Amino acid sequence: MSVTIDIAGLPAEQIVFAPSPLAELCMALHALSQPAHHPGLASWTAATAAALDPCLADRLLECDFLWRSSFADIFMAFAGLPDGSGLPAATLAEELDVLDRLEDETFVTAALEHSWLRRYGEDGGPSPLTDPGARARALEAAAALGPGRLEFSTRLLDDTAAVRAWLRRLVEECDEAFFAEMWRRIEPQQTADTRHKTEVLRRKGLPAVLKEVSAALSVDEAGTKITADKMTNGSTTATDPAVGTGLVFVPTHFGWPHLLVLHASGWRPVVHYPLGSPELATAPGSVELLQRRMEALAHPMRMMLCRSLARASYTTSELANVHGITPPEVSRHLSVLKKAGLLHTRRQGRYAQHQLDLSIVARIGSDFIEGILR
Repeated sequence: MSVTIDIAGLPAEQIVFAPSPLAELCMALHALSQPAHHPGLASWTAATAAALDPCLADRLLECDFLWRSSFADIFMAFAGLPDGSGLPAATLAEELDVLDRLEDETFVTAALEHSWLRRYGEDGGPSPLTDPGARARALEAAAALGPGRLEFSTRLLDDTAAVRAWLRRLVEECDEAFFAEMWRRIEPQQTADTRHKTEVLRRKGLPAVLKEVSAALSVDEAGTKITADKMTNGSTTATDPAVGTGLVFVPTHFGWPHLLVLHASGWRPVVHYPLGSPELATAPGSVELLQRRMEALAHPMRMMLCRSLARASYTTSELANVHGITPPEVSRHLSVLKKAGLLHTRRQGRYAQHQLDLSIVARIGSDFIEGILR
């Protein structure tokens, strides 16, 4: 499972690192709505939530699905304007001006992403603003997710201009309440990071800078495709002249464990990466490796073998005697555990001693959380 970005023929200067205040506000709102995803931000989320005006907190609940369980692309509006620069603006006000320039159909489709109006990354077909059938499907999907989403979706389709104005005022109130002060503190760090990564890209090339961005990112040997290791499948291109060419990397202080890849049809690709997270930097492997480890441990006999291997080193013959199975059967089970990277094996004379790597097993829970939230 992965998301790929086609960069064949893309000039290096069109791969850009830049902060985005509107995208960062989205991530801050997500952290406030899902504090369990971000235990490292517990102090900030608790203090900020406690200080919010109750009326503002209530209005945020009206549309928190835009950032709670998914991340609506409207917060990266710069990527949805074919005639725009394709880059984030310097200030939140300027980014809101860019958001205002999105066509209504583009805005509505991105805002209704939460209702599964279409499979993300594929053409959505008729617009619910103009097609009765598409409108009915959108409202039906929203209704299945709760009355709040249905009410918001109906408002959006009935009076798009009013909802867009309401959302802009909501963002401006968040800016006044907590975001402006926070952005003054973190923007210099983000700017410094983007300058550093731009220099790494120039001096060392794309593979080196992707390694610094995230262990979940890689590029093929030909330098034509970037792959993001995620528990989803998707693809996009950074070289489509119809929507504008280029690829933007946007840092966030609130992102870990999320690594977001905007790959919606008709939008330029964006990679939204967590900044300065030691947890992400030590993530040990791919989603595929995590799946292989969990499958290896799920087998009843391998669980019993692990019970022994967690306590001491054993040979194949010893394990066969303890568990009442044949040595070839033990070898097959050990091979599965070894391929998953869960065993230490050392030789003592003619015998191979096997033991479970408890440090790897202990990480599976946190690796699973990081993998499913990435």
